[in-house]
Amino acid sequence: MGIHLKHVSYTYQAGTPFEGRALFDINLEIKDGSYTAFIGHTGSGKSTIMQLLNGLHVPTQGQVEVDDIVITAKSKNKDIKPVRQKVGLVFQFPESQLFDETVLKDVAFGPQNFGVSKEEAERLAREKLALVGISEDLFDKNPFELSGGQMRRVAIAGILAMEPKVLVLDEPTAGLDPKGRKELMTLFKNLHQQGMTIVLVTHLMDDVADYADYVYVLEAGRIVCSGEPKTVFQGVDFLESKQLGVPKITKFAQRLVARGLQLESLPITIEEFTQEVSHG
Repeated sequence: MGIHLKHVSYTYQAGTPFEGRALFDINLEIKDGSYTAFIGHTGSGKSTIMQLLNGLHVPTQGQVEVDDIVITAKSKNKDIKPVRQKVGLVFQFPESQLFDETVLKDVAFGPQNFGVSKEEAERLAREKLALVGISEDLFDKNPFELSGGQMRRVAIAGILAMEPKVLVLDEPTAGLDPKGRKELMTLFKNLHQQGMTIVLVTHLMDDVADYADYVYVLEAGRIVCSGEPKTVFQGVDFLESKQLGVPKITKFAQRLVARGLQLESLPITIEEFTQEVSHG
């Protein structure tokens, strides 16, 4: 069934002198099994949408539908709780969510909070820690003794231990070195290939081109463009007018076309570029 936002608007601190409108009449769909990316400037509304998907915010107007659960401005916390199990939200620096005295206890906390037995929660924790590449010798360590990259993996394992259907990633590789970034993106790709729905907020256009099958472009709380990455990234001038980039190879190809190279369309990955040039 997927996720639908229907005529969703959101206002922070509504009814106070500090109120600020973050989203305006948003309509969008995130299909089951898709890998959907959101791009846009800081303040464009990306993180607000992510928190609506998970029920951390409720819409000021309109409704958010997650499978058969409908969230509106009047929804109560007990009605929203099941959404938080279906939709796992990885914040920009998820390691700041760690709190327990050992890695294993921290990861097992979430499932127990949803009524899973201690034994089953620990089994899930071990399974998900192995999945994210945390070795067993670290399970009894204090999470704050780990490296930054390891802490992030533990935090992600904690979200995966809830067995969500949808994983929402808000700039998940921020602050990581290139190796750590690639390892995490590969992990998310593998989860997607196993059937998990992935939602990615990023400012890295190459990641959108390499992994996503649909992209929404946000500006000042509105969707200004959406479609498959291949289609959206043809609009180089439009995206640059919004101070957004395109994949590096797309910009390079555009320069070559300006110098006379014949291409059917601008490639968005190096593999596409190689194919187009060799067939040209």
